[in-house]
Amino acid sequence: MEPGEEIEALVDELEQIVADAKSPFGGGGQRKVVEAQDIYEILDEMRRVFPQEFQDARRILREEGEMLDRAQKQADAIIADAQQQAMVIAGDQEIVRLAQQQSENIRDAAQQYERDTRYNAEEYADTVLAHLEENLRSLTGTVTRVRQTLNENSGVNNQSNNVVGW
Repeated sequence: MEPGEEIEALVDELEQIVADAKSPFGGGGQRKVVEAQDIYEILDEMRRVFPQEFQDARRILREEGEMLDRAQKQADAIIADAQQQAMVIAGDQEIVRLAQQQSENIRDAAQQYERDTRYNAEEYADTVLAHLEENLRSLTGTVTRVRQTLNENSGVNNQSNNVVGW
């Protein structure tokens, strides 16, 4: 499951509960009666899921760092190997020159690989975090709308209680 999909599904479920809710007194309009327990259960599930989203983002960042470290170590090993080979063949100037050129090419390729890997890792992390940030905004908006709906409904219930004389 992609980051944030579970949260989006829960937000969709909240919206569906509000959409399916009945209007008081059979009328239309914006006021609806919902089961508070259903809303609370979904909110509890969202609270449970968010820490996992943050853990996933931290894990991705940690893995990207480890991947960059491995790429740097591999690049260093390639460079060291190329340099060692160049020293073994040092007898002939042309061979030494070619080995040094190859070593530089390998180093340049390894450094480019490291830059590309770092850039891709940072882009991926930024995408994950941006998606998470958008989900948080969406969730906040949804929670605000649900709370407003609940507050409006409780206002209707209090007014109807006063009219009947309860």
